[in-house]
Amino acid sequence: MPVVSDLSASSPPPSRPRVIVTRKLDHRVEERMAELFDVTFNTNDEAMDRDALAAAMRNCDVIVPTVTDRIDAALIEQAGDRLGMIANFGAGTEHIDIVAARRRGVIVTNTPGVFTDDTADITIALIIMAMRKLGRGAQVLAQGNWEGWSPTNLLGNSLAGKTLGLVGMGRIGQAVAHRARAFGMDIRYHNRNRLPGSIENMVNARYEGDLDTLFAEADVLSLHCPLTPATRHLVNERKLALMKPGACLVNTGRGPLIDETALIEALQSGRLGSAGLDVYSSEPNVSPELLAAPNLVALPHLGSATEEGRATAGHRIIANIRFWVDGHRPPDQVIPDLS
Repeated sequence: MPVVSDLSASSPPPSRPRVIVTRKLDHRVEERMAELFDVTFNTNDEAMDRDALAAAMRNCDVIVPTVTDRIDAALIEQAGDRLGMIANFGAGTEHIDIVAARRRGVIVTNTPGVFTDDTADITIALIIMAMRKLGRGAQVLAQGNWEGWSPTNLLGNSLAGKTLGLVGMGRIGQAVAHRARAFGMDIRYHNRNRLPGSIENMVNARYEGDLDTLFAEADVLSLHCPLTPATRHLVNERKLALMKPGACLVNTGRGPLIDETALIEALQSGRLGSAGLDVYSSEPNVSPELLAAPNLVALPHLGSATEEGRATAGHRIIANIRFWVDGHRPPDQVIPDLS
């Protein structure tokens, strides 16, 4: 989404806005917020339920939500006239009805680019762990079932020479391509728009216009596209059937990109060689059947979990709020595509 607009809040912002933060943030960020704003923090770090979120939005000028907060049109309508800004912690804003916010004159901001490298690192880690069966190996050792080295035990696959298919080639997809190039992988990608040749050459990636072909030819398929109605369950039974026997699927994007019922069947049957997941359809609830698959590497949404990234995102939020308070357009303002 573009981040430029002349949209302003329906009324001038207060000099010391009332800010409510829905989850616990880095202590340095919270200390700075407390200096600048009239702020209320979530000290126990439990996700707010809908009633608590609605009450918060009725009693603040700025709410700072995260991906765990679903801010739909009804909540925005109930917020009243005081709410002027939704300063999201994170780049993704699919959990916020940006169109409804725009109609009410409520500014929405995010923190784009902050977690690019961190998420790309986790993606490569999942690829290595899944392809080389590192998760299974660690489990065997921890359970006391290791019987010593064997030339045929826990054999995985090398990354060099394998085809990496990237679905989505934005900041994170390009960062993954940079890293995968160092492992000698053949990189192909599908994107809504083809990248300039200079970027393709820089990351040594080849464009594939047909998504089915990318699924069929990739040894490793990694998801980096946004969650939209069109991409929900993008990876379904049909798409999984297109993949090579023994291929690897990785998702560090959004959980609902994958039909988990179809994925469970593909993993259990051995049709899919392995999967590495950092996100799930109904977080924090994850299917026990999915987690039981021996060829799955599962992480608890750690893609952005670095001290540096989380602190940087918090300070970007502070900057966006201060721009708004000073009567300027926040640098990370998000507006909907109404075309």
